[in-house]
Amino acid sequence: MEELRLPHQHEPEQTMAQLHESVENVGGFQTVADIFKQLSDSSRVRIFWLLCHCEECVIDLSTMVGMSSPAASHHLRQLRESGLIVSRRVGKEVYYRAAETEQAQLLHRMIERTMEISCPEEESRAAASAPHLPPLDAEVHEGGGTSEQMETIRAVHDYLTQHLDSRMTIEELSKKFLMNPSTMKALFKSVYGSSLASHIREHRMEHAARLLIEGDESVAQVARAVGYESQSKFSTEFHKAYGVLPTEYRRSQKK
Repeated sequence: MEELRLPHQHEPEQTMAQLHESVENVGGFQTVADIFKQLSDSSRVRIFWLLCHCEECVIDLSTMVGMSSPAASHHLRQLRESGLIVSRRVGKEVYYRAAETEQAQLLHRMIERTMEISCPEEESRAAASAPHLPPLDAEVHEGGGTSEQMETIRAVHDYLTQHLDSRMTIEELSKKFLMNPSTMKALFKSVYGSSLASHIREHRMEHAARLLIEGDESVAQVARAVGYESQSKFSTEFHKAYGVLPTEYRRSQKK
C-alpha cells in the first residue's frame, strides 16, 4: 500500500496510516450509513421502538403511531429490508417485532439513551414508560442478557409461580413485561435451564402434588388451582410427571 503523506501532519504517521487503512473500508461504512438511514424518519423510529417492546400487526401499529396502514406498511417494509425487524404470518395476519440482532439491540439502546440525554428534564415519556435498556457499555451476562433483562426474567418467573391458577401466553407476558417474546424465551431458558412452558409446568405439577396430599379438594378443584380447566388434561400431565394418576397418587401418599 502506498505510504500516506498528509499536507499537514498533526498526528503520528503510524496512527494516521492505521486510520487511513480503516477508513478506506467504504463497504463497512456504507452498511452503517444504510442502517442509520432508518432513523431519518421519526415515524419509522417510533415504529421500530414499539417493536423492540412488543409484537404487533400493521393495524395496531398504524393506530398507535397515528398514520394510515399503507404508510405504516411502507416503514415496516424498509425496516424489514434493513434487517432491523422480522415478521411472521398467522393465518391472514402478519406480526412484526424487532430482530434479535446486535445491530437492532444497539439501535434500541441508542434511541432511548439519546432521548434521555436530549430531554433530561422530562426524561422522555416514551423512554421512561418502559424498562430501560442499560448503557451501551452495560455488562452482558452469560446467555446474552443484561442485568436489567435478567431482572425482568426473574420477575416473569415470580409472577408465573405466584399465579399458577391462571395462564398467560408468551405474547401476553411480552406485553406485560415489555420484552420481545423470543428474547424472553431464550433468556428464561438460559437462567432456569429449561423452556418457560416446561419449567412452569413442573411448578404446576409440584403444587398439585402438595394439594393432593395436604388438602381434601377434588381432583377437578386441584386441576383448576394449577391452571387446568380440563380435569382429563390435568390428569394426563400429572401422569407424565409422576407416573400415576392424581387419584392414585393421593391414595398412595395418604396410606
